[in-house]
Amino acid sequence: MGRLKKLKKIRIHREGTHILWASFLLLLLINAALYWGIDCKIPFYVVAVASIAVYLLMVNFFRCPIRLFGQDTEKIVVAPADGKIVVIEEVDENEYFHDRRLMVSIFMSIVNVHANWYPVDGTIKKVAHHNGNFMKAWLPKASTENERSTVVIETPEGVEILTRQIAGAVASRIVTYAEVGEECYIDEHMGFIKFGSRVDVYLPIGTEICVKMGQLTTGNQTVIAKLK
Repeated sequence: MGRLKKLKKIRIHREGTHILWASFLLLLLINAALYWGIDCKIPFYVVAVASIAVYLLMVNFFRCPIRLFGQDTEKIVVAPADGKIVVIEEVDENEYFHDRRLMVSIFMSIVNVHANWYPVDGTIKKVAHHNGNFMKAWLPKASTENERSTVVIETPEGVEILTRQIAGAVASRIVTYAEVGEECYIDEHMGFIKFGSRVDVYLPIGTEICVKMGQLTTGNQTVIAKLK
């Protein structure tokens, strides 16, 4: 019941409300000006079709589906984002763990929902935001040099998982809802990346990886790993 009470029933993410309203009014004004301002209607029809396509893409981008995992979450790690697996490798994690970790990275394209979910049940141990660059998110150095937010979660079994939201080349804002000390659950929204494009998950060495390179993921649905 605690988990269900905390779920936010949002269809269009609150981070996109102002942008969608402003874009709607701007496109409406542009199309009205073309319709009433010139006799030839061809430019109006072309712009109107383009406006509808762009706006629908934006609505999809800020869509915030309510998803329930629906299975036992013990020792399960789910995808924190919609996208594609672009990295599965052992790396040195030097911000929190200062040791070797298994990193699974999910790249979000412009057509993906950009809401992020908690990958595990647990307690928030650390939340940190780091200013940085806005390089292409799929570059390896984006994990440590781009603007990013780090969330560390301790599972009920005592295993610590680090999740990192990473801004991409056109990202404008990373939003993280996590607060140190609070409980979090699979099914809850962890945050949102406005026009951003990558989430990394750092797991203990020896964790069973359940995805492969290039695989498409669905946030809060795809099991990416099973903890030991």
